Amino acid sequence: MTEPYQTAPPDGEASGLTHLNAKGEARMVDVGAKAVTERRARAEGFISMPRELIERLDRLKKGNAYEIARLAGIMAAKKTHDLIPLCHVLPLDFVGLQFESRPEEGRVRVESEVRVSARTGVEMEALTAVQVALLTLYDMGKSVTKGMVIGPVRLLHKSGGKSGDWRAASPEP
Repeated sequence: MTEPYQTAPPDGEASGLTHLNAKGEARMVDVGAKAVTERRARAEGFISMPRELIERLDRLKKGNAYEIARLAGIMAAKKTHDLIPLCHVLPLDFVGLQFESRPEEGRVRVESEVRVSARTGVEMEALTAVQVALLTLYDMGKSVTKGMVIGPVRLLHKSGGKSGDWRAASPEP
Protein backbone atom coordinates (compact mmCIF):
# COMPACT_ATOMS: atom_id res chain seq x y z
CA MET A 1 0.00 0.00 0.00
CA THR A 2 1.28 3.47 -0.81
CA GLU A 3 1.79 6.17 1.77
CA PRO A 4 -0.82 8.91 2.28
CA TYR A 5 -0.60 11.92 -0.01
CA GLN A 6 2.16 14.33 0.85
CA THR A 7 1.30 18.02 1.00
CA ALA A 8 4.71 19.24 2.13
CA PRO A 9 7.40 19.51 -0.54
CA PRO A 10 9.01 16.07 -0.88
CA ASP A 11 12.73 15.42 -1.12
CA GLY A 12 12.38 15.16 -4.89
CA GLU A 13 11.27 18.79 -5.11
CA ALA A 14 14.61 19.99 -3.76
CA SER A 15 16.26 18.39 -6.79
CA GLY A 16 13.79 20.02 -9.19
CA LEU A 17 11.69 16.91 -9.74
CA THR A 18 8.42 18.39 -8.51
CA HIS A 19 6.24 15.59 -9.89
CA LEU A 20 7.89 12.91 -7.73
CA ASN A 21 7.47 12.36 -4.02
CA ALA A 22 10.30 11.29 -1.70
CA LYS A 23 9.83 7.65 -2.79
CA GLY A 24 10.01 8.52 -6.48
CA GLU A 25 6.28 8.05 -7.01
CA ALA A 26 4.37 10.31 -9.41
CA ARG A 27 2.33 13.07 -7.82
CA MET A 28 0.41 16.11 -8.88
CA VAL A 29 2.03 19.26 -7.52
CA ASP A 30 -0.13 21.03 -4.93
CA VAL A 31 -0.41 24.62 -6.18
CA GLY A 32 -3.13 25.66 -3.70
CA ALA A 33 -0.86 27.97 -1.69
CA LYS A 34 0.63 29.69 -4.74
CA ALA A 35 -0.47 33.17 -5.70
CA VAL A 36 -2.62 33.68 -8.77
CA THR A 37 -0.50 35.60 -11.28
CA GLU A 38 -0.65 36.37 -14.97
CA ARG A 39 1.23 33.70 -16.88
CA ARG A 40 2.11 33.44 -20.53
CA ALA A 41 3.92 30.93 -22.72
CA ARG A 42 4.91 30.83 -26.38
CA ALA A 43 6.05 27.78 -28.30
CA GLU A 44 7.02 27.01 -31.88
CA GLY A 45 7.28 24.00 -34.13
CA PHE A 46 7.90 23.10 -37.75
CA ILE A 47 6.62 20.67 -40.32
CA SER A 48 8.61 19.91 -43.46
CA MET A 49 6.77 19.10 -46.68
CA PRO A 50 7.10 19.63 -50.42
CA ARG A 51 6.86 23.21 -51.64
CA GLU A 52 3.85 22.31 -53.82
CA LEU A 53 1.89 21.19 -50.76
CA ILE A 54 2.83 24.27 -48.74
CA GLU A 55 1.51 26.45 -51.54
CA ARG A 56 -1.86 24.59 -51.47
CA LEU A 57 -2.49 24.26 -47.71
CA ASP A 58 -5.06 27.04 -47.71
CA ARG A 59 -7.15 25.41 -50.44
CA LEU A 60 -7.07 21.64 -50.07
CA LYS A 61 -10.12 19.51 -50.90
CA LYS A 62 -10.61 18.96 -47.16
CA GLY A 63 -10.61 22.74 -46.57
CA ASN A 64 -8.19 25.39 -45.40
CA ALA A 65 -5.58 23.39 -43.49
CA TYR A 66 -4.36 26.43 -41.56
CA GLU A 67 -7.79 27.26 -40.14
CA ILE A 68 -8.53 23.66 -39.22
CA ALA A 69 -5.09 23.37 -37.57
CA ARG A 70 -5.70 26.66 -35.70
CA LEU A 71 -8.95 25.30 -34.24
CA ALA A 72 -7.31 21.96 -33.41
CA GLY A 73 -4.46 23.74 -31.59
CA ILE A 74 -6.85 25.90 -29.58
CA MET A 75 -8.95 22.88 -28.62
CA ALA A 76 -5.83 20.90 -27.69
CA ALA A 77 -4.52 23.64 -25.39
CA LYS A 78 -7.86 23.61 -23.58
CA LYS A 79 -7.61 19.82 -23.17
CA THR A 80 -3.95 19.54 -22.12
CA HIS A 81 -4.95 18.28 -18.67
CA ASP A 82 -6.76 15.36 -20.37
CA LEU A 83 -3.64 14.42 -22.34
CA ILE A 84 -0.82 14.89 -19.83
CA PRO A 85 -1.62 13.16 -16.53
CA LEU A 86 -0.13 15.58 -14.01
CA CYS A 87 -1.18 18.87 -15.66
CA HIS A 88 -3.71 21.01 -13.83
CA VAL A 89 -7.04 22.07 -15.30
CA LEU A 90 -6.61 25.73 -16.23
CA PRO A 91 -9.20 28.36 -17.18
CA LEU A 92 -7.26 29.70 -20.17
CA ASP A 93 -7.71 33.39 -20.95
CA PHE A 94 -6.30 33.22 -24.48
CA VAL A 95 -4.94 30.72 -27.00
CA GLY A 96 -3.65 31.93 -30.35
CA LEU A 97 -1.78 30.25 -33.19
CA GLN A 98 0.07 31.78 -36.13
CA PHE A 99 1.31 30.02 -39.24
CA GLU A 100 4.22 31.06 -41.41
CA SER A 101 4.57 29.32 -44.77
CA ARG A 102 8.16 28.96 -45.88
CA PRO A 103 7.99 27.26 -49.29
CA GLU A 104 11.60 28.16 -50.06
CA GLU A 105 12.67 26.17 -46.97
CA GLY A 106 10.15 23.39 -47.51
CA ARG A 107 8.49 23.90 -44.15
CA VAL A 108 5.76 25.66 -42.22
CA ARG A 109 6.35 27.30 -38.83
CA VAL A 110 3.60 27.24 -36.20
CA GLU A 111 3.73 29.50 -33.14
CA SER A 112 1.34 29.44 -30.20
CA GLU A 113 0.70 31.85 -27.39
CA VAL A 114 -1.28 30.91 -24.29
CA ARG A 115 -2.23 33.21 -21.40
CA VAL A 116 -3.89 32.56 -18.04
CA SER A 117 -4.29 34.10 -14.60
CA ALA A 118 -3.65 31.11 -12.39
CA ARG A 119 -1.42 29.38 -9.83
CA THR A 120 0.58 27.42 -12.40
CA GLY A 121 2.05 28.06 -15.83
CA VAL A 122 0.88 27.32 -19.35
CA GLU A 123 4.04 25.97 -20.98
CA MET A 124 2.47 22.56 -21.57
CA GLU A 125 -0.62 24.14 -23.10
CA ALA A 126 1.49 26.18 -25.53
CA LEU A 127 3.53 23.13 -26.53
CA THR A 128 0.40 20.99 -26.89
CA ALA A 129 -1.26 23.60 -29.11
CA VAL A 130 1.74 23.58 -31.46
CA GLN A 131 2.04 19.80 -31.55
CA VAL A 132 -1.62 19.23 -32.36
CA ALA A 133 -1.65 22.01 -34.97
CA LEU A 134 1.34 20.33 -36.64
CA LEU A 135 -0.35 16.93 -36.52
CA THR A 136 -3.44 18.48 -38.08
CA LEU A 137 -1.39 19.94 -40.93
CA TYR A 138 0.04 16.46 -41.44
CA ASP A 139 -3.44 14.94 -41.45
CA MET A 140 -4.71 17.51 -43.93
CA GLY A 141 -1.77 16.94 -46.30
CA LYS A 142 -1.26 13.19 -46.02
CA SER A 143 -3.35 12.49 -49.13
CA VAL A 144 -0.67 14.37 -51.10
CA THR A 145 2.38 12.92 -49.29
CA LYS A 146 3.04 10.91 -46.17
CA GLY A 147 6.71 11.90 -46.15
CA MET A 148 6.26 15.01 -44.01
CA VAL A 149 8.48 15.48 -40.95
CA ILE A 150 7.38 17.22 -37.75
CA GLY A 151 9.94 18.99 -35.59
CA PRO A 152 11.68 20.49 -33.86
CA VAL A 153 9.17 21.81 -31.32
CA ARG A 154 10.25 23.98 -28.42
CA LEU A 155 9.23 26.48 -25.78
CA LEU A 156 10.20 30.02 -26.80
CA HIS A 157 9.22 32.03 -23.75
CA LYS A 158 7.36 31.80 -20.45
CA SER A 159 6.55 34.51 -17.96
CA GLY A 160 4.86 34.80 -14.61
CA GLY A 161 4.98 32.80 -11.44
CA LYS A 162 7.76 32.28 -8.95
CA SER A 163 10.41 31.47 -11.56
CA GLY A 164 9.67 34.62 -13.59
CA ASP A 165 10.70 35.05 -17.21
CA TRP A 166 12.50 32.47 -19.32
CA ARG A 167 13.49 32.72 -22.98
CA ALA A 168 15.00 30.19 -25.35
CA ALA A 169 18.69 30.98 -25.69
CA SER A 170 19.25 30.03 -29.28
CA PRO A 171 17.70 31.50 -32.40
CA GLU A 172 15.27 29.53 -34.51
CA PRO A 173 16.43 26.01 -35.40
